[in-house]
Amino acid sequence: MAREPELEVSFGVRESGASGKTARLTQLPRELDRHAVSMARGEADALALKLRHHDSRTHARRRPASELGRSIFDVVEEARCESIGAMRMKGVADNIQTVLEERCRTKGLHRIEQREDAPLADVIGLLVRERLTGVAPPPSAMQATRLMRGWLNEKIGSELDSLHEVIGDQVAFAEALRTLIRHLDLPDDEADSAPEDQDDSDEVDPEQAEADGESESPSEASAEEEMSEDSMEADSRESEDEEMMSASTDDTDPAGEMQRADDPLNVASNRFLYRTFTQEFDEVIDATDLCDAEELARLRAQLDQQIAHLRGVTSRLANRLQRKLMSQQNRAWEFDLEEGLLDSARLSRVVVDPLMPLSFKIEHETEFRDTVVSLLIDNSGSMRGRPIGIAAMSADILAQTLERCGVKVEILGFTTRTWKGGRSREKWLASGKPATPGRLNDLRHIVYKSADMPWRRARRSLGLMLREGLLKENIDGEALLWAHERLIGRPEQRRILMVISDGAPVDDSTLSVNSGNYLERHLREVIDKIEGLSPVELIAIGIGHDVTRYYRRAVTLTDVEQLGGTVLGELASLFDEETPATRSRRPGTARPQAAAGGGAYRAMSTR
Repeated sequence: MAREPELEVSFGVRESGASGKTARLTQLPRELDRHAVSMARGEADALALKLRHHDSRTHARRRPASELGRSIFDVVEEARCESIGAMRMKGVADNIQTVLEERCRTKGLHRIEQREDAPLADVIGLLVRERLTGVAPPPSAMQATRLMRGWLNEKIGSELDSLHEVIGDQVAFAEALRTLIRHLDLPDDEADSAPEDQDDSDEVDPEQAEADGESESPSEASAEEEMSEDSMEADSRESEDEEMMSASTDDTDPAGEMQRADDPLNVASNRFLYRTFTQEFDEVIDATDLCDAEELARLRAQLDQQIAHLRGVTSRLANRLQRKLMSQQNRAWEFDLEEGLLDSARLSRVVVDPLMPLSFKIEHETEFRDTVVSLLIDNSGSMRGRPIGIAAMSADILAQTLERCGVKVEILGFTTRTWKGGRSREKWLASGKPATPGRLNDLRHIVYKSADMPWRRARRSLGLMLREGLLKENIDGEALLWAHERLIGRPEQRRILMVISDGAPVDDSTLSVNSGNYLERHLREVIDKIEGLSPVELIAIGIGHDVTRYYRRAVTLTDVEQLGGTVLGELASLFDEETPATRSRRPGTARPQAAAGGGAYRAMSTR
């Protein structure tokens, strides 16, 4: 279908995608049912149609500059490619409809009750499909499209009809789509330009690229000029951030401060000043408060079903880790003493020589530091599907294992309350959209299990990760600070923070009004501070992705079975007694006061 005879197809835990002559499909489950087969066929059909009808370079040239405009542009272009195949082949249409239903349910469209909560890009994509193919949206999206249909028809009804006429011409379709986006009157819309850093990594036929260059229209040249203007604007925005880096923040600044004054990592870096527009709508919430008991039980049963074939893993991990811990608690004896326990092994000397005095011994037990481990799990939309399943199973197995070894475990999650900014963005808009607002979304930090709660009481809460609609955006830097602050307040001598994630932080609302690497720069700074200064030991598990570009100590996990291999080895090595050389490399552990509770460490922090 793709008409690529040399196309290579692979399977993995990440979402399906294509690049050049390589296509990646989601790993198939071990037990294939009719739905799983339809999903696999639908993903394959969608990829094949994109490879055949989509040119990445043409797409990048005409892509709008605003974040919301880009989202609409990408979703509708995907709808165009899939609609071409659906109109020609009924089997393809059925397969893609199955995938579309799953996508809509994963994004929580079936839970939408108000028009303001409906994701604009996804709903426009569904309405475009309907106009192109004549097929109604899937059942899970009926409510969302019904709420938005009247408003969108009033705004762009005529543009939706015109798209059908140019469905086979990507260039003409893109121009018509750009007109549609402009007529939406989006906030912050800069739909006439395209950013400079678009992904052109896909391979393009040189002859096709040359033909595109020869037939480039004046409007394309204009678009490229506007693209350079937009890149200059982005550079200007970054330079504004640079100016803010060394500036102090007034207490009346509406953007506010990111951290409390007594936070151990509340150090205003000379390199980068991170801000939040408001913390009014952020929340720290127990998992049981996000779901009723009946649904939690159902989700836990679903997790148990996925983890059933790994029942032996917990025992094997616990035995290996227990041996590791016990080796550090070996007892030692002091011999030839005048008092203590009688050393029966040396009684033979008294029998041989009655004048030889009795020998006694005393047992000494090596000191072993009590430990707490915090598992911080990325609950972002990019983790949906198999990755979040792997993360939930890993947390469940690690919690059971460490608890059996006498190590306390805390399980935390981080996401946002809504897509596209939520009430924080609404407040920013009502305030007149002040420049450089910083983080512009409502945080949701979830406590699945506190450190002092037994695993058996918290086990149901872990099923919440599988709930549709929970996973949204991810702001990793602030989540690390939150988890780190909780650990600093713990009484245990040893504190380990383990992050389970699949890559970089992403929040469309924040990145649309700040520099493109705003959240990533903050994450790197937080990691540098924890790894270089804090008594907390940091390790990361990348789910399907290599996260060593962020974390100094990280492993990659593509399946739960790997917990028994490299991941356990890395975890067990954390319990090794540190040598003086190791302590000299980690200044935080060289301070007994800091290890005892963080008081001296707090005294180091500056505003």
